[in-house]
Amino acid sequence: MTTLADIVRQYGDQYLETYKNDILPSHKKVMHRIASCRTPDMGGQTYLCQKCGEIHYSFYSCRDRHCPKCQNDRVDQWLQEQFNLLLSVPYFMVTVTVPEALRDLFKSHQKTLYHLFFQVTAAAIMLLAGDKRFLGADIGMMGILQTWTRQLIYHPHIHFVIPGGGIKDGRWIYCRANFFVHGKPLTRLIRGKFKAALKKAGLFHLVPQTVWKKEWVCDVRAVGDGTAVLKYLAPYVYRIAISDRNILKLEDGRVTFRYKDREDKRYRTCTLPVFEFLRRFLQHVLPRGFVKVRYFGFLATRKRAQLKDVKELIGLRLQDPIVILKKEKPPMICPNCGGIMVLIGTIPRIMRPP
Repeated sequence: MTTLADIVRQYGDQYLETYKNDILPSHKKVMHRIASCRTPDMGGQTYLCQKCGEIHYSFYSCRDRHCPKCQNDRVDQWLQEQFNLLLSVPYFMVTVTVPEALRDLFKSHQKTLYHLFFQVTAAAIMLLAGDKRFLGADIGMMGILQTWTRQLIYHPHIHFVIPGGGIKDGRWIYCRANFFVHGKPLTRLIRGKFKAALKKAGLFHLVPQTVWKKEWVCDVRAVGDGTAVLKYLAPYVYRIAISDRNILKLEDGRVTFRYKDREDKRYRTCTLPVFEFLRRFLQHVLPRGFVKVRYFGFLATRKRAQLKDVKELIGLRLQDPIVILKKEKPPMICPNCGGIMVLIGTIPRIMRPP
């Protein structure tokens, strides 16, 4: 099976040499980590089979959040934490997409504009929900930034998961059945707020004026009790763009991968020159330290202790937290004879900086 690490090991140096004047240091670092993941460069552990006496080596992972081999174990932990924040009310998902005319600007000012995008969209949703024509209450929500389509094209957007109700004058106010807010006034509010934010950030002059005359894309939909949408979003929290299982082959300098068509839900394939594949992947590497999952309103981290009070306002009996049982790590099994292996030593890390 071809993996992203295989592609980076085989073509990474050529890619870096070809684009050495343009590639970001953060992209270079991510490529170096992915290529070194679970290799002797990372160090590891030495095991002895108790049955046949064979020596085996297990190498450490790079733990980079952009590596498809790493952090899968954290998805279950994150889901458990989100399930414990769920309220017994209907949920909604609001997805706000960056207009195509703004995407080049986003690419060149990622840290600033991703942050502004979060601030502006969250403020607009909370402002409109607080309008008495809609809910007229203070809400809580969680947002996840995603920057890719299934064909790895740059397409930044934020998914907000929102309980169907809010707090007003010490009371819980429910949303109307299957209705949160209208999408059109929300998009116009976001557009106006983002325009003002760009002026304040000194970037307004870089934006084509046509972007302020077009309707922005904002999807508002009911998502049941919230569990299904959280399971859908969870993998995007700890990986980006593509997983190794969807890379089908690397042949004659071209990468073929599969993706699920959004319309008919069937798997289709896409074949790209290897440099274009790497370029598409790397444009989704996030700025260092950027937080891609954020909480607002009564779900904000600083207000998390008040969540029990919110549940009491809804009139719920406080339930025990949902617990996803952690799978016990199975013993290391010898691939030769099936015997149990025991740890006998460690291998020092020898990976050099990129």
